[in-house]
Order: sequence, then structure tokens, then C-alpha cells
Amino acid sequence: QVPLVESGGGSVQAGGSLRLSCSASRETYASSFMGWFRQAPGKEREGVAAIYTGGGNTHYDDSVRGRFTISRDNAKNTVYLQMNSLKPEDTGMYYCAHSFSMGRGGPLKPYEYNLWGQGTQVTVSS
Repeated sequence: QVPLVESGGGSVQAGGSLRLSCSASRETYASSFMGWFRQAPGKEREGVAAIYTGGGNTHYDDSVRGRFTISRDNAKNTVYLQMNSLKPEDTGMYYCAHSFSMGRGGPLKPYEYNLWGQGTQVTVSS
């Protein structure tokens, strides 16, 4: 069983919307941090949004605040990333990540996570 399964990527024009999903096993999902990260060609992986599945606390990078919404469905062990008003600079491979604990780096730092999905491509054309 693949620990994290992402879906929902695709190609849209600027201003469009996409919703990404990340499903986990019940054991993986419970009371954990789950984040969405993206990586454009030639660039470092960066944190986009994160959520604590226990309490629902959310975190966003300034570049997506107000446009993206991270949410969870505890009954489905799934975290979503609703992306609206997409821009060409949002293009990249989007990864879901998981950690049971969080260090000083905070929930938007890739090194705080130790379980990663396979990624789903998001392409936004101008």
C-alpha cells in the first residue's frame, strides 16, 4: 500500500482552479501534520500549505494566501488543496507530505517531513 496518494493535478489557464487530494491510511493520517509542497524545474521544493489533522490548524505561504485553501476530511483520511486564481508561477510538481511531529522549522519546511507522495503535476498557462 502506497502511504500517500495524490491526485487532481492538471493543466489550466491562468485564473482557473484545481483541487488536489492526498489520501493516507488511517494510522498515517491521525493527529499528524500534512503539507503540500511544490517544486518547479530548477528550483527548490517549497512549502505551500499545511494542516494539522487533529485540530485543523492551517498554515500558508504568503504567495498563495487568499487563493489556496487546505482542508481535511477525517472520515476519508484525506487532505485537499483547493487552488483558485491560479497563476503561471504556480506551475510545478505538487507533493503531499506527512509528519507526526513538527520541529522548529515549522510546517512549511520540507525537511520537517519524512513521508512523501509521488507528486502530481500542475501546469498553469498564461
